Amino acid sequence: MTVETVAIDSLSPDPANARKHGQRNLDVIAASLRRFGQQKPIVVDSRGIVRAGNGQLAAAKALGWTEIKIVRSELPPAELTAFGIADNRTAELAEWDADVLGRLLADPEMGDLGFSDEEIRKLSDRITTEAQGTGGEVHETFEVVAECRDEQAQKELYERLISEGYSCRLFTL
Repeated sequence: MTVETVAIDSLSPDPANARKHGQRNLDVIAASLRRFGQQKPIVVDSRGIVRAGNGQLAAAKALGWTEIKIVRSELPPAELTAFGIADNRTAELAEWDADVLGRLLADPEMGDLGFSDEEIRKLSDRITTEAQGTGGEVHETFEVVAECRDEQAQKELYERLISEGYSCRLFTL
């Protein structure tokens, strides 16, 4: 893999990119680029179309960058599209360890990493509550994801689990 530095204007965002970057996301990417610089190259095809790193490209442009680091993939077009989807999906499926993240974000040296004050407060409250309720020890939590046939089935399962004392969150994919 060869990393190149190219003119940012020589690249084009992927018109078939299924991942959308809202303003908050772009602001956080831009803040990261400002603070840390570009720590990983974006992936482009032979024509300069970005296949992984479209958000990074948009944020770099918004910052006024004129150059950016890339790697050119030799995968065929369909495989590059599949790679772009897989790259986004694998990141999406990762989970935070809330206890570890909460402790790390409580360190003032971490600075702003894109978490809102409310998100940090919730993590901090969760750690404090768990520690108080267990005599100072923080125990692991375990989660189950249940796929329901429809919204009504989800509602019924949620209500049953809540009535049995489980802490539940609802998700719709």
